[in-house]
Amino acid sequence: MAITLYSWNTPNGRKISVALEEMDLPYTVVPVNIGKGEQHAEAFLRISPNNRIPALVDTDGPDGQTVSIFESGAILLYLGEKTGRFLPSSLLERIPVLEWLMWQMGGFGPIPGQVHHFLGVANEADQKYGLKRYSDETRRLYGVLDRRLAGREYVADALSVADFAILGWAWRHERHKVDLADFPNVQRWYDGLMARPAVKRGFEVKLD
Repeated sequence: MAITLYSWNTPNGRKISVALEEMDLPYTVVPVNIGKGEQHAEAFLRISPNNRIPALVDTDGPDGQTVSIFESGAILLYLGEKTGRFLPSSLLERIPVLEWLMWQMGGFGPIPGQVHHFLGVANEADQKYGLKRYSDETRRLYGVLDRRLAGREYVADALSVADFAILGWAWRHERHKVDLADFPNVQRWYDGLMARPAVKRGFEVKLD
């Protein structure tokens, strides 16, 4: 089968299996047991550089090329484009689909996921533990970005909306106690973007 889904029995994993079924796409599943740390295996890292499930490989991608995709939102958009189903072609009709996909990815997933986590913590009131957990994860994400930017000017090689999206959060690095000197590729990328006249104008726009 052309499509291989690397996944586990989680909400994010189920999003993709449901979509594949709804789209009538044949696929093979490779379980990635996150309880045993299989998401950290080197072979899986080559498919999913953020060490998270789900990930998908399609050997029958555009022009017959093999496509490897990580992040459930990106996988859903790819599958919608591939099949022409469940993703409107009209921009006006697509806007609410994208709005609510981003709402889910940005909030209705990460936040309930933390509820799941803290329900398993013996002392839910341990504020120090929570701060350490989120601080460690923030630094891990900066590390992922730093590795991605090694030898690249921008995250997707050419300047894209992905850079603008990430920059909005990197702009707050001091507030979340991250020294960019610890992540030299991010520092280079950040300084380069912030020096662009249009980026400067964007940050000068009064938004409050």
